[in-house]
Amino acid sequence: MIDFDGKDILITGGTGSFGKKCTQILLDRYDLNRLIILSRDELKQARMKQRFSPQEHPCLRYFIGDVREKDRLYRAFSDVDIVIHAAALKRVPAAEYNPIEPIKTNVMGGSNVIEAAIDRNVDRVIALSTDKGANPINLYGATKLCADKLFVAGNNYSGDDGTRFSVVRYGNVVGSRGSVIPFFLEKRETGTLPITDPRMTRFWITLEQAVDFVLTNFERMEGGEVFVPKIPSMKITDLAEAIAPECDHEVVGIRPGEKLHEVMVPRNVARSALEFEDYFAILPSFQQWDQEGYHEENGGSWCDDQFKYSSDTNDQWLSAEEIRGMIGPEKVAIEEHRERANEMASK
Repeated sequence: MIDFDGKDILITGGTGSFGKKCTQILLDRYDLNRLIILSRDELKQARMKQRFSPQEHPCLRYFIGDVREKDRLYRAFSDVDIVIHAAALKRVPAAEYNPIEPIKTNVMGGSNVIEAAIDRNVDRVIALSTDKGANPINLYGATKLCADKLFVAGNNYSGDDGTRFSVVRYGNVVGSRGSVIPFFLEKRETGTLPITDPRMTRFWITLEQAVDFVLTNFERMEGGEVFVPKIPSMKITDLAEAIAPECDHEVVGIRPGEKLHEVMVPRNVARSALEFEDYFAILPSFQQWDQEGYHEENGGSWCDDQFKYSSDTNDQWLSAEEIRGMIGPEKVAIEEHRERANEMASK
């Protein structure tokens, strides 16, 4: 993995689930010059400062700012080596109801990050994407696909010796905000869990695995790759069994904009995808570097042109017991949050 010691790193959307876990890992492992948390919510920053204090970690900086504001990014990216772009509006129903807002943040905000990074001579940028950006059927997924295309093409603007851009795409994250786990934990008390469709499958990854994958790809990247980790799938029924084996299930149907199964390497891009031991790399259409040498040097093999990496045809599956082990820390955190909320309410 690349040595981040002495580096200046900025995380957009740094107060989110990924940003907080990434901050923890970077502070634990490296001696950074600066770690900048850029986000637009001052309350979330105040809460994050309680956990990661600038007094205890002198490298930390907290910047209020929005990726929609290009001028703020130009100021924030001054003397920054590495940007991890995690800022996004990602709630599917909210995006459907307020379509221009995710476009402003996910698409135009991504464009602002690219321009600021190039003009401020940032060395490397990785943007976080989602399985919903592959063959999207909802607006959120469409904005992420568009953002992916922008970041891949950003290398065409920066040139051979300029900023390098790549994308990381992964599936559902254990412990992230918006996860179904807190919902199931609450519904467990009623004795019945609402299940969208018993056939539904999803890719599953922990926050720590997601952060490790992102950090590892800063060393791998040549520029323009979409990196996809090989991660296990799980059935929604197994997740329900893991959380509340005593509960009945009520099938409520798939919500608008939701897929039965998720895809991370669609069939239509398989001809550009390389398979490695633990990940895939979808290479850019415009070849600015030796792609044949890339796969030979790194030991990858080209995917068949009919290949598809989908959650329902995956060869790795989590059992209910394995899922239960993964959500243990999430459950503890949720219950602790409830206790603190009850204490505050009683005062």
